[in-house]
This record gives sequence, C-alpha cells and structure tokens, in this order.
Amino acid sequence: MPSVHSVTYSLLRRQGITTVFGNPGSNELPFLKGFPEDFRYVLGLHEGVVAGMADGYALASGRPAFVNLHAAAGTGNAMGALTNAWYSHSPLVITAGQQARSMIGVESMLANVEAPQLPKPLVKWSYEPACPEDVPRALSQAIHSASLPPRGPVYVSIPHDDWDREVGDDAELVVAREIQHAGVPSPAQLERLAGRLNGAENPVLVLGPEVDARQANGLAVELAERLRLPVWVAPSASRCPFPNRHPCFRGVLPAAIAGIAAHLEGHDLVVVVGAPVFRYHKYAPGRYLPEGAQLVHVTGDANEAARAPMGDALVGDVHATLETLLPLVAQRERALPEALPSPASAADGDGRLAPANVFDTLDALAPEDAIFVKESTSTVEIFWERVGMRHPGSYFFPAAGGLGFGLPAALGVQLAQPQRQVIGVVGDGSASYAITALWSAAQYRIPAVLIILNNGTYGALRGFARHMAVDDAPGLDVPGIDFCALAQGYGVEARLADSREALASALQEGLAMDRPLLIEVPTLPT
Repeated sequence: MPSVHSVTYSLLRRQGITTVFGNPGSNELPFLKGFPEDFRYVLGLHEGVVAGMADGYALASGRPAFVNLHAAAGTGNAMGALTNAWYSHSPLVITAGQQARSMIGVESMLANVEAPQLPKPLVKWSYEPACPEDVPRALSQAIHSASLPPRGPVYVSIPHDDWDREVGDDAELVVAREIQHAGVPSPAQLERLAGRLNGAENPVLVLGPEVDARQANGLAVELAERLRLPVWVAPSASRCPFPNRHPCFRGVLPAAIAGIAAHLEGHDLVVVVGAPVFRYHKYAPGRYLPEGAQLVHVTGDANEAARAPMGDALVGDVHATLETLLPLVAQRERALPEALPSPASAADGDGRLAPANVFDTLDALAPEDAIFVKESTSTVEIFWERVGMRHPGSYFFPAAGGLGFGLPAALGVQLAQPQRQVIGVVGDGSASYAITALWSAAQYRIPAVLIILNNGTYGALRGFARHMAVDDAPGLDVPGIDFCALAQGYGVEARLADSREALASALQEGLAMDRPLLIEVPTLPT
C-alpha cells in the first residue's frame, strides 16, 4: 500500500514542483526523510527569507512554489513576507509541520494550536487534514487553489506522524488531476467596452502587474498604439506591464487619491487593466476621479473588482480579454504621444552617489533582458525614469511594501530564470530585514548581482515624515552598517563602490561572474 509520503512526492513531481524552499524543524523531518534525488531543497536561515525566495521564484516562473515551514513559530516568522505574496498573487503552496496528532490537544511544544487560523487573512485557503489519509487530497487542493485565478498563497498544516501512514490505492487518483481555467467576458460585454474606447474623446490606459503576469504586455502595447493612448502604470506597481521607453509611457501614478485624480485630469475614460483600483498609500484625500471621467476596470480578481470605490468592471482572464478586445477597437489617426523628456543630470556628493547616477550606470551596463528586483522604496520614481525595461518579467517590487523582500526575492527570481541576469537593488533598511539571504546566495552559488544603496536612513519614512509634518520622530536613521563585511561573513564576495567609476567596474565584474556579488553603494538621501 502506498504511504502519504510516497503519494505526496508523486503528486509534487507530476505537478512539476521539485524545488522545496524551507527551514526545517523536528516536525518537518518525517516529510524530508528519503528526500528524492530529483528534488532540490533550498535552505533559508530565516522563514521570512524562505518565503521571500519562494515568492520571487513563483512570480518569475509563473508556477507554484513549495514552502516548508516549522510549526507556528516558523509560520509567524514568514508572515511579513506573506503580505507581499498575498498582494502580488504569488502562488505559494505553504506547508507547516504539526506536532503528532495525539499531542496537539494538550498543547505540547511545537503544537500549532488552531493552525488553519494562524496565516489568515494572508492566504486564499488554509487547512489541517482531519486524518492522515486526507493529506494527499488536501495538498492537491492546495496546489490547484494556489494556481487558479486569482492566484495566491495557501497553507496546509500536517501532523508529523501522518507521513508514514498507509493510504488506499485510490489516493493515487489525485496525482493525475488537472484543472484548467478559461474565462473571458462575453462578446456583448467586450463590444460595449470597445464602443466606449472608440467613442471617448481622450481615453487613458492604466496598467498593472496582472498584465505582466499574464504575458499580455505586447497586447497592451498594441492597444495603446492603435488608440494612440497615453499609458500610466498603476501605483505601487510590483511588476512592469509596459515598456517604459515607449512614447506612450507616462510614468507611475502616485499612490494617493488626490495625486491620481490630478494625473488623470482631462481624460474622459480611464481603462484600468490588471491592477486594483487603486492601491493607495499616502493619505491625500480628494476626488477619486476627475470631474467628467468614467472608469472601466478589467481584472482577473473578482475581489479587487468588488471593492473598488468607483467605475464599472469586467472580470476575466486579462490576456484573453485584451486579445479579444483588440480587433474591436478602431485605429485612430492622431499622432502617438510625445516621449517623455530625458531626466536632468544629478550631482554626486563626497564619496556618495546620487541614486539617479547609480541607475544611469545600471541602464548603461545591464543586459537588455536583465531582471531588476527592486526594494529601495524611496527611489521608485527615479528608477522608472532612468532604467529601461523592455521585456516581460523585467521588474519585481514588494506588492505590499513589506520590507525584507528584495534580497531573497532576487535569489528566487534568479533560480527561476537562470538564463537571464538578475540585479537586486535594495535599500540599506530593507536589506537588514533579510540579510541572512546572503548565506543562501553563497551556498547555492546563485549568480545574482546584489546592489545595496546605503544612505544610512529609512528614506521612504523620511519622505512620509516631511509629508506628515513629523520632524522629531526617533528611529529613522540606521547608520554604521558595513554591508561588505556582512556579505563576506556569509561567504559572498563584496565591493564598495563610492564613485561612478568604481560602480561601473564592480557591476561589470559581477555580470561576468558565475556566483553572487554584493555591491555596496553609499548614496545621498532622496
């Protein structure tokens, strides 16, 4: 008779899930016993790093990533990273080892009390099987739930004495299952949307991460060119849905109510594709839309459609919707929008570079198809202005703003896309949340280039302090961190780049290496 253990590995293998991201404890050892040779285990020294690596891997591969955490404590350590995974619709299949069934009720050490409740509301589905025989079916449900729209993390708590239990032959039936999603608005709904686009005097397109995730970037370009539309990227974008050197590109909308309305002033129709309406951050109240404007929301996430404060919505597969919509819209004869002007030059300081000049160097030297994993939250606008992104899957950013994403996600993205160069651009405050990711980078020789922008302060928080007129808050500065020394302690080579020439030299060296390189760049505050 097959065991829970054997059926589970057959299920994972059939689904193409042969990489396990984890940090094991005693509850997980029975699952890891006899670990198959065709599987790969990627160890992180903290569960936040484990979840961050898996998040980057899932986003870049487009497939579920398997995470193995240790009971309640390990789950709690990963929760910060789950905020980003939840809002980026990352398909993480998270498992957590549970104490033996007979010891859960007495709350023995490592018992995860009310385990399914712990990760909520940051998972789509959470479950602990009622009996060992239900474990393979539960994991099958988890994989399919994570993969079906809207994608997202799921969680299964598994008692450690379940793995050796025998199951019936019919347990193998879950291994061969396939579930396919197909969904597109009706022809009448799409004709109505096309009619609104064709009839609008001055429409505008706002694109979000779902466009990039669904590989619909080219369709978005074709739509913009056919209708001669200006294109904005949705606020706090976690991906790049449109080439930012295209003449239609206008920039990234601010994450503020009044700011978005001001940028959309003069447009009579706003079509938002593949993004929430909208992800606000800075408290700047005002009108949701400028006067006279209407909004249509195209999304694969019914919850995002339902919670929007304004506009109409069509819920369906973004790629299929754009593909079907394109033949219905008329070619406009007016000229394309004029390309944005080149940004002004910036001056460096004494031994400190302006972030603009760091990004200009990146733009000049990085491969055309490089992937940027960005977590320097105070330099978002400067980065989008300076660094060209032409290919799908070229940009990843923490969707919820939870710090600690950049370093581990860069490693996960590089593991998923070994044929493309990954460059992580991470602030010093963010890097400190997940610095142990450097150990994983060294141990697995993950050839990502990791750039730490060290300005000695929480730059984004400084900006908020100015906005909120709080000029005396403590705890905003983080001076005195030597990232080169930290990197070398974890086994990663490091370079200090305190001039443009030193940065260019270090970057060229890192791009030629088959192992990771950390580049610490002292930068001016923004």
